Parts: sequence; structure tokens; C-alpha cells
Amino acid sequence: MTDRSVSRRRFLASTSLTAGSAVAAPYVITSKALGDATTPPASDRIVMGGIGIGNMGSGDQGAFLGRPDVQYVAVCDVRKKWRDGGKDRVDAKYGNKDCAAFVDFRELLARDDIDAVHIATPDQWHSVMTIAACLAGKDVYLQKPETLTLREGPLMIAAARRYGRVVSGGSQRVLEDYRTIVEPCWAGEIGTIRSADLSIGPPPMACYLPGQPTPPDIDWDLWLGPAAWEPYNAGRCDGNFGTGGNSWRSYIDYSGGSMTDWGAHNFGGLIFATNLRGQQPAKVEYHPRSADGKDGAYATIVYPTGVEIHCNRPQHLKPQKPSITHERGIQIMGDGVATAATPVPVYKGQGGIYGDFIECVKTRERPFRDIELAVNTMTGIHMLAIAQRLERSLAWDRATQAFTGDEEANHLLDRARREPWII
Repeated sequence: MTDRSVSRRRFLASTSLTAGSAVAAPYVITSKALGDATTPPASDRIVMGGIGIGNMGSGDQGAFLGRPDVQYVAVCDVRKKWRDGGKDRVDAKYGNKDCAAFVDFRELLARDDIDAVHIATPDQWHSVMTIAACLAGKDVYLQKPETLTLREGPLMIAAARRYGRVVSGGSQRVLEDYRTIVEPCWAGEIGTIRSADLSIGPPPMACYLPGQPTPPDIDWDLWLGPAAWEPYNAGRCDGNFGTGGNSWRSYIDYSGGSMTDWGAHNFGGLIFATNLRGQQPAKVEYHPRSADGKDGAYATIVYPTGVEIHCNRPQHLKPQKPSITHERGIQIMGDGVATAATPVPVYKGQGGIYGDFIECVKTRERPFRDIELAVNTMTGIHMLAIAQRLERSLAWDRATQAFTGDEEANHLLDRARREPWII
């Protein structure tokens, strides 16, 4: 990696001034693009680039590229087909050939004319790239799940705060898909919430796919990045949305499996509806498989307020008449005594979660899924995964960001990363 055109040392040197400027004057927009009759002036446009332009990344690119208050100037992907496709879409939009295309994300971040980036890489890259982007003075729209380990979250929050960056998590479903449970809960219609049940997917699996010849149109070493080295296999790095095998979302080196990939949505929607997203759990209670084998193991996430979220609890143990349900395996129980309504937090600006991010880049407000709220969501899911892996209950100390009195669990707060991708 040290032989690449932009080394780690050179990248840090080239971005130090930008990062320092972000602290001193976080309201400055660096766009140099000119306006016209149909486009806002440069001071109102955000200059953007995209890192990871595959399946989800291309959708994010389209959303930002379609906005008149965004000037899209660069793409980065380790796969040539995605990189070329992303550049072609930008060039077609503006009628020129000006969009830059990079293999190494550090080259994109080193450009001082870029205000913000969207990131939609495999999960092992999220923390490294987000922290690097903050250091480089860029605001970040980051696809979910925002973290792969518990240790990453506080470091990402710290980077965003230290460098005055707007960092938004990317789950649009939290507000949009779950409004039918969010609005009654926030309106006080079901009373004080006592507990909830959630169906959540399984953790990731180990990958035993055999090595294949590495095609010439992918930088395999950069695709792996912080993850352990393994030989190329098309199924190992496929970006499809499945989690049952033959996609990077399936495998433990790159993802938290369905538990985090879909859990960022449905667990995120549930804790938003129950107004828990500003908290982190106090503990996870593990319930082993019943002695007769009829009931599978499940776990209960307990919040400091006493609200319990039962994950994959056997059906006969769930309340027969929940206060409110959602088709995606959510049941919420309230005490039935109506409470005062509280306004539901909504997106700022226009254009959904993408518009929320862009508006906050302009105003320097915190977005709907500010990185701290996104990290809180992922903290609960990662705690659940570790409790299930160890098959025991765990207590969480938010102040120290560690499990209380459990050395083995604390070894699972993070994972080893290949040089030079250390955070």
C-alpha cells in the first residue's frame, strides 16, 4: 500500500490544512462551480463525490446527482465497471467529460474543492473512510450499517465532532417505512411503552469459498482493505443484497450479516418509534434454548428506562394483544394510558434523507440520522450479536464503552485490521 500514488503519509499531509480549516471555519462552503439560470449560485451548491458506486452507491449517486444544489465532480470504486458507470452518469448529466474517477479513495479525499462525500462500500471500510473524510474536512453521508464493531462508533463520533463535520447515517426506512408505528407512539396513543418484540435476522457466517483468478478490473487488495487477506472469489465480494451466501453481506469479515444489515432498518425503526435512539442499552439478557428444545434461544435488550426489547422471542411468550404492530416483525406494548403528544423529528430540507443531509451541510445542523444516533442503534445490535455468540447475558457501561466485568466479551469490542488501515 505504501507504493500507491497517494501514500498514507502523503494523504495525511495533504489533508491536515483542510481539517484544521474545518475546525476554525466549519460554515465555509468550498464550491467553485458557476451557477446559471436553472442552477443555484456556487455559494448554495455542495460539491460532492462518491466512494463505492455499486448497487446502493449508484442509487445514492443518482439521488445526489439529481439535485440542483449539488455539483457532482468525482467517483471512486475499486471495480472498473462501477467506476466507469458512475463517471458516465455524471458526464451525461452535465454534458461534459469532467467527472474524475479514482481507484483509491484517498485521492478523492485529497481534493480541496469537494465539500461532501457519500460512502457505500462494504462495511469493513465504513469507519476508516468516515474518519479519513472528517480529517480531510468533508461531510459524510454513510450507508448503513454504520459500524462493524462496537469500538468504531465512538471513534467516528469523535472525528465528526472534533472536525466540525456533518455525518449522516443512511437508513431512509427508519422514518419512511415505520411511520405507521412511529406516529401513534409519539402521539401518546398507546401510553407509556413497556416492552416490544422484534424479529431480527441471524449473524454473519464464515466464508469458505475457494480462491479464483483475480480479474484485471478489480483492485482486490483495496477491496479487502482492513479485512483479513483472503483469495478473490466472485461470491465473496458480490454486492447483491442477500445475506445467505455469495455476497459480502453474508460473511463475518465484511459484515454483521442480516442481523446488522437489515437490523439497522427494523431495529432502528423500533427504537425510533419508542424514543430510545438517544440511549444505549444497559444490558442484554440471554435466554437459552428451552430444556425440551421447543423454544429456541432469544435475547432481551434492556434500556436504562426499563423498556425491554425481546429479539426473536418464541411466539407463545409474546403478548396476545399488542398495542401496535408492524408487518416487519414488530410488536409494541403500551400501558394504554394516553400521554401527551410529542412532535416527531422529521427531515430537514426537501428530498427525503438525502435532502436532509444536504440541508444540514448548508446549515451545519445535525441531520435526522446524526452519526451519534446511528451509532446508538448499532450498539444495541452489536451487543445482541455478542451475547448470542457467547450465549450469556452482558451488562454495558456507556461511560467506558465496555462490558462490565466480562473480559472475553470486551475482546469482541473490535477486530484486528490490516496495515495501514488502523483506527
